[in-house]
Amino acid sequence: MKHDFNFNNELSGKIALVTGGTKGSGKAIAERLLAAGATVIITARNFPDEPNEKLHFIAADLTIPLGTKKVVKEVLTKFDTLDILVNNLGGSEAKGGGFSVLNDEDWLQTLQSNLLAPVRLDRGFLPQMIAQKRGVIIHIASIQGKLPLYDSTLPYAAAKAGLINYSKGLSNEVASKGIRVLTVSPGWINTKASKAMMERIAESSNTTIEQATQSVMDALGGIPIGRPAEPEEIAEFVGFLVSPRANYLSGTEFVIDGGTIPTV
Repeated sequence: MKHDFNFNNELSGKIALVTGGTKGSGKAIAERLLAAGATVIITARNFPDEPNEKLHFIAADLTIPLGTKKVVKEVLTKFDTLDILVNNLGGSEAKGGGFSVLNDEDWLQTLQSNLLAPVRLDRGFLPQMIAQKRGVIIHIASIQGKLPLYDSTLPYAAAKAGLINYSKGLSNEVASKGIRVLTVSPGWINTKASKAMMERIAESSNTTIEQATQSVMDALGGIPIGRPAEPEEIAEFVGFLVSPRANYLSGTEFVIDGGTIPTV
């Protein structure tokens, strides 16, 4: 089957939602989809520091059910449909120091943002995607789903492992209905959030930020390419995955880590 693709405006007419879309990789992904012609909605708790009037913003706390219900209702009321869902929201705010310093609140907070928020949004938007027999769902996971850092981000790693497994199962269920579900698992990304994580690790371990950074690099086994990823590099790959050029890709986890994971 031959397709003629318009690479400059290939998402024209598509409605896309990017969670956590006001900063870091989420911001870069939203801008990449916008550049490809999509109408893009972003969500976060707070209004973006650098607002883009071309991006439609919905303030919502996706770590609670009411927040996800609000987003689903507003998107479908205003735009009638959703073609692309990028579940980018995530991160770790848990204390470093291993299992003994973590309480139930640490675990629940991390699971809510990294696993349950995507599950709820998928559940909210999938019925209309199935009805229109098309749609793409991207879950942004992490290499920590397979390479956990027990001393710094254990709940985050466990949540992302759950997301990877859930994403594969969901794909098996909805692929025959015209919905493509994919997982992108980045390694270290050079964002403000990653820098803040280094500060927390340094504080909890009574070391410098440089030492904390090196400790994480050592725990990861190094990054053969020699640097963390830039948010725009993750965004470029997501832009490909949601495009018609990737129509035969579904149910797969794609790792973008500069060679960090040491196994095939």
